[in-house]
Amino acid sequence: GLMTIKNKIQPLNSTVSLIVVLRYLTISVTVSTIIQHQTTCRDIMLASKTPKSIKEICRKPPSHWVGDGFKVTSVFANKAFSNELSPFLMFDYATPKHFEPIATNKDKRGVGSHPHRGFETVTLAFQGEVEHADNQGNRDVIGPGDVQWMTAGRGIVHEEFHSKEFSERGGVFEMCQLWVNLPAEEKMSEPRYQPIVEGCIPKVALLSVLEEEEENGRIGGGGGDVSSAAALENGYARIIAGEFRGVEGPAKTFTPVNLWDVVLLNKKLKFDFDIVEGHTTMVFVRRGAVKVQGKTLNTADVAIMSPEGSTLTLQAKEKETAILILSGEPINESIAARGPFVMNTQKELREAVKDYQLGQNGF
Repeated sequence: GLMTIKNKIQPLNSTVSLIVVLRYLTISVTVSTIIQHQTTCRDIMLASKTPKSIKEICRKPPSHWVGDGFKVTSVFANKAFSNELSPFLMFDYATPKHFEPIATNKDKRGVGSHPHRGFETVTLAFQGEVEHADNQGNRDVIGPGDVQWMTAGRGIVHEEFHSKEFSERGGVFEMCQLWVNLPAEEKMSEPRYQPIVEGCIPKVALLSVLEEEEENGRIGGGGGDVSSAAALENGYARIIAGEFRGVEGPAKTFTPVNLWDVVLLNKKLKFDFDIVEGHTTMVFVRRGAVKVQGKTLNTADVAIMSPEGSTLTLQAKEKETAILILSGEPINESIAARGPFVMNTQKELREAVKDYQLGQNGF
């Protein structure tokens, strides 16, 4: 009767209780394992982010004229064309300068026809306009925010002037030009011209040290919109070449190169930048002042970082500080440079001069 049914139910209740307890324990163990795994992953990520140290700080050098249109400081000074900065060769920065308008019948300001072989020139316009023309038929004007990435390769002859429009109206002019070396196997490649307008250069929000720790602490990592207006309010990087926070720049390069145009808008925050360990890395201050690994750099200073380490930490000292971060895989080949030619041997330099004089092999 009822007693028989009751006796049959009791073991069932015990079994159900045991199942519930086991499930609770399983869930507890699973959650604990996830938390431990997450903590371990975060610890590993933080431990693997070893800071880069400053190898040397080069203070702003004196300026000089290139042609009659570019008053520049040679940022790399006596380190230019050395393997210490490979793959980068030379860096000229034309600080902001006001030019008066000139009459339409007068010569434009700039540098006339000249050759190049064996490397690339990268021109960034910040204020004013630069007009380029070469013997390959390329003719272009770049304005504020635009970039011109020219591969000289086996040979190119070009000219660089203030644009006709800018010359006639006058105004403030600011730009920089970086020379990037080519590996031996690419030095005689076909010339190439990449006009990169401002609208094609992605803007990526910076991640403050605190935000990064919070992001690493979440299950599954961070993510989110790296280019929204809200995300950009503390600072941003324009990715010209290479990759930053999963976003790639438009420039095509022969060896791994990162070129980031960075603006720091919040002086209270520190920002981390992940750099490939072993890459040559430099921080150049275009405007304002910044702390690099705790040391202050002012306008036109450059910090050369050690190849060891993978994290760069920056903090603005002035509002709207602007910097350029350069990093790249060293080419580690001999460098032979003479004027507008950069090859691997003196023999190749003599051949370049002869080819230009005779108008052959690319000239």
